[in-house]
Amino acid sequence: FNNSFAYFRNNIIFNVNVTNPEQSDAYRVLSGQAMQEYNAEVLVRGGDMTVLEGQMYTRTVVLKFESVAQARAFYDSETYRKARELRKDAAIANIAIVEGI
Repeated sequence: FNNSFAYFRNNIIFNVNVTNPEQSDAYRVLSGQAMQEYNAEVLVRGGDMTVLEGQMYTRTVVLKFESVAQARAFYDSETYRKARELRKDAAIANIAIVEGI
């Protein structure tokens, strides 16, 4: 039973509104490289979403990492820092690291 909750540990959650699709494509290339470098597991990427309360952007991505430290290292890495620079002009984003149970 406890192993089923492992998917809800050490995640980075991205909630994004893409404003420039071409620039976003370039961001995805670099962010994908960073994900490989830090062994991120994609739990959610896009897909249909039903907002039950509040407001959310149209795209949600959830990445799982082995630890919060690894998630932070991914976010602060040189590769992802370059991706973030591309994302500035491509999307509006809310991003959080969540340490779950």
